[in-house]
Amino acid sequence: MKLDILAIGVHPDDIELGCSGTLMKHIDMGYKVGIVDLTKGELGTRGDDKTRLKEAAAAAKIIGTDVRENLGFADGFFKNDKEHQLELVKMIRKYQPSILITNAKYDRHPDHGRSAELTRDAWFLAGLAKIETKLGNTKQKAHRPKAVYNYIQALHIEPQLVVDISEYYERKQQAILAFKSQFFDPKSKEANTFISSPEFLEFVRARAIHFGVPVGAKYAEGFTVNRTPGIPDLVELM
Repeated sequence: MKLDILAIGVHPDDIELGCSGTLMKHIDMGYKVGIVDLTKGELGTRGDDKTRLKEAAAAAKIIGTDVRENLGFADGFFKNDKEHQLELVKMIRKYQPSILITNAKYDRHPDHGRSAELTRDAWFLAGLAKIETKLGNTKQKAHRPKAVYNYIQALHIEPQLVVDISEYYERKQQAILAFKSQFFDPKSKEANTFISSPEFLEFVRARAIHFGVPVGAKYAEGFTVNRTPGIPDLVELM
């Protein structure tokens, strides 16, 4: 299956928080979209890995993504090394996306920045024909996506582009809340965390408002880029 966009998150729920509105919008525009989670989020204070996988599947249905895979890297301890790079190269070559979207370049959680670096390196390596990988018994062809975009997470990073998700914010919230073990639940008896308070969900909405204001949108998601973006038509630029 060839995808237009492959979104990568180090933990299940990163995609939902960072760029799910953008994915929904592009799916409705007819693009094929997939998600790869690097870990199962097994070090999370609340819930467990089996619960997170079920929640991720439920969130994927809300988003409408064509595929969602989990590479099972070690939460908190995976490395940006040859072994992990090649596993991600296989995913890039498997789905041949035009665009990669991945974690923030730096953030409160060290896994996020490391995931961004791993994705950037795998993006480049995937385009080198002399690096051989196989999917099953089939040799894969080299493929390098046209662009890598990084969504913005807990820490403030000034976006270099934003996507209007005004029509999709409420569905984005539904996708986030599919992770019932992680976010605010007044009935939960588990320990409180940075993301489990009702204030955190207010923060997510406030950021979407903040990113939307400069472009006249009610809600938007922000991204940084690894290259100078170009546009085909000045009239279409907001």
